[in-house]
Amino acid sequence: MRIGIPTEIKPLEGRVGLIPEAAGQLIQHGHTVAVQAGAGRASGYDDAAYAALGAQLLPTAADVYAAAELIVKVKEPVGEEIGHLAAHHRLFSYLHLAANLNLARTLADRGLTAIAFETVEHDHYLPLLAPMSDIAGRLAVQIGTTLLHAPQGGRGILLGGLPAAERGSVVVLGAGSAGGNAVRVAAAMGAQVTVFALRRTSLERMREIGRNVTALYSYHDAVETAVAQADLLIGAVLVTGARAPRLVSADLVRRMKPGSVIVDIAIDQGGCVETMRPTDYTAPTYVEYGVTHFGVTNMPGAVPRTASQVLSAALIPYVLRLAEAGWENDPELAAGVNVDRGQIVHPAVKSALEEANT
Repeated sequence: MRIGIPTEIKPLEGRVGLIPEAAGQLIQHGHTVAVQAGAGRASGYDDAAYAALGAQLLPTAADVYAAAELIVKVKEPVGEEIGHLAAHHRLFSYLHLAANLNLARTLADRGLTAIAFETVEHDHYLPLLAPMSDIAGRLAVQIGTTLLHAPQGGRGILLGGLPAAERGSVVVLGAGSAGGNAVRVAAAMGAQVTVFALRRTSLERMREIGRNVTALYSYHDAVETAVAQADLLIGAVLVTGARAPRLVSADLVRRMKPGSVIVDIAIDQGGCVETMRPTDYTAPTYVEYGVTHFGVTNMPGAVPRTASQVLSAALIPYVLRLAEAGWENDPELAAGVNVDRGQIVHPAVKSALEEANT
């Protein structure tokens, strides 16, 4: 199969769909790989590294799309990328279509097949979303810690505290891959961490992280009480393929402490905080009701080398399957299909469209 890897064009997105070693593995299996010149540069992979393993280097995105049947990229197509897509393409990337219905309609109009990383599923596990969720969870605490510094407009606190100083309060909504990693980093820093989840197994796992972690069921009143006192709130809720539920109202944000910080990892799926809107790394934050909001939709793009390596390792088994005849019979990939030859088929995306049309 002819596989294309274009350069990402989302602002300050440095990840690449496949690193050179992954491209080389596809070539060893008899596939042709076309890489846009410069696609791996921001991740620390120059064109020569791809060429040395047999990849074909092409000068423009248009050339890559024209040469390829299967497009492997990181983020959803934006801008001029959409014009390069055609009915014969299989698009394999993060899509988050339930929160981006205009893109869902556009991909359907193109007549192509689109498989979303975030809905590929193996035994109730999301193997292509988890690696980036791990990174986003860790980054959420690192970024939130910096935004709490006084020069950034924050409350001027050290999250872990010190003798004679209070510990900072971190509240995490969700205990999956993203939330769990956020809890681990915040707890290791010495913060007082409260994490909310629905499953007892998740609560047990979070509580075992440390004595400074309190794991609670997501009762509405308990969430409101904790959020109002938080220095750093991290949203990490997930409903596979669907728009994120709104757990934090604008009124609750208004009651948070001035200079506190919200990092909403769920923003890709629409966000779980009512006052949160998508941002990018060119202007990552804004202030609402005295609270700093961070809503970057490609958080792992800040660490592109690490993220590209981890993502490629997770992707390569699925790309190999997707490049073969009969891939539609693979149940894990079938779960990832959001658009099938121009028809929107994923239940969560279809439901979001129906709701928007009523």
